[in-house]
Amino acid sequence: MKIPALSEAEALLDEAAALNPGPWAAHSRYVAEAARQIAQRHPELEPEAACILGCLHDIGRREGWTDMRHIIDGCHLLAAQGYEDAARICLTHSFPLQDIREAFGKWDCTQKEYDFVADYLSRVQYTPYDRLFQLCDALALPAGCCLLEKRFIDVVLRHGFNDFTLDKWRATFAIKEQFEQEIGCSIYDLLPNVVETTFG
Repeated sequence: MKIPALSEAEALLDEAAALNPGPWAAHSRYVAEAARQIAQRHPELEPEAACILGCLHDIGRREGWTDMRHIIDGCHLLAAQGYEDAARICLTHSFPLQDIREAFGKWDCTQKEYDFVADYLSRVQYTPYDRLFQLCDALALPAGCCLLEKRFIDVVLRHGFNDFTLDKWRATFAIKEQFEQEIGCSIYDLLPNVVETTFG
């Protein structure tokens, strides 16, 4: 895979968090931990690679407080360094339906950039890593791992509903069920402090 070493990914995340402090960095670390835990039980996923990709999935936030622009900034940053698989996750992790219209945030980018993402999503074939981060992004708050429903409400309270919200939730539940079949247990059995984060 074209990804950095774990130590470099963690350094990139630390640098980005210093440039743009905020809850997104803690969220990224919990996404990385959730991905690592699930990958340890999955026959097609490598735990360290999953942790690296989790650290970097929102790395575009380093550019400042933006909305959907962060996925483009992250993609360009990592692709420029030759980390094309990590760049891919920046683009795919928000789109379980593989439809640009499902985004919860605003498209604070140029039309050319929007068209680039739309075209990319129309052509890409999702891998287990793409699906892993569509799931893990919905399992992590800045305070820790949580039930999907808790994260869904957190996002909707900040961004509101759109025409794709319910279908996006259903797609994420389907990804969860698929992973649970593949790893042979509930994902919640693997994640630390889910009860405390969800109900605390």
